[in-house]
Amino acid sequence: MIHCAWGRQGIEALKDRVAVLVIVDVLSFSTAVDVALQRGACVLPFPYGDEGAARAAAEAAGAHLARPRRAGRENLSLSPASLERLRAGDRILLPSPNGSRLSLSDGACAVLTACLRNAPAVAAQAREIAAAHDVAVIPAGERWPDGSLRPAIEDLLGAGAVVAALDLPASAEARVALGAFRAAGPDLPDLVRASVSGRELASAGFAEDVEMAIRTGVSGTAPLLRDGAYSDSNAV
Repeated sequence: MIHCAWGRQGIEALKDRVAVLVIVDVLSFSTAVDVALQRGACVLPFPYGDEGAARAAAEAAGAHLARPRRAGRENLSLSPASLERLRAGDRILLPSPNGSRLSLSDGACAVLTACLRNAPAVAAQAREIAAAHDVAVIPAGERWPDGSLRPAIEDLLGAGAVVAALDLPASAEARVALGAFRAAGPDLPDLVRASVSGRELASAGFAEDVEMAIRTGVSGTAPLLRDGAYSDSNAV
């Protein structure tokens, strides 16, 4: 059975009922992880907000520290485009306010992260790991200024892409995500561009990140969290 629920509260509600969590943060954590893993790097998720702690953690792990996007295009950051400079064997610590925090939620289940680019590959790995057990697909969403959850349509569509590829019996919530993905059809790229998150990134000069995120099914990576880092579970 596939379950679907939003954000940290969704994880808390489902983590003891499933064998696998699939975190979906299309703009931009999950897309950034996919791009990094395609380059042969691995990604250490880290909660956003404490730069000193992030710097110390990166140094201890022998990892590059991703800077905020506002630090400029010459820096590695949450911008997927910036991560195309990574090389095989690199390690990057990637603070983010949503995808990273959700990735580090406590629980005994396996954790994968998916975006539109790699939804089929992640779904295949989730099915293999879960075997006969349940899977939870978690759209991350964004945050309003007061810290409350802002559901994000790009994450709903990404979750629907994973549900479609899993092709298992689904809860009502998972069926709604699937229906949104199917209904979007060829309009999906324009919907993501027109979303609040898509417009925010474009207006800040990161339209290229949106264009990278809307490429559906182009990647074979299956990012699996192991020992605090995402690596490609499909890599030989």
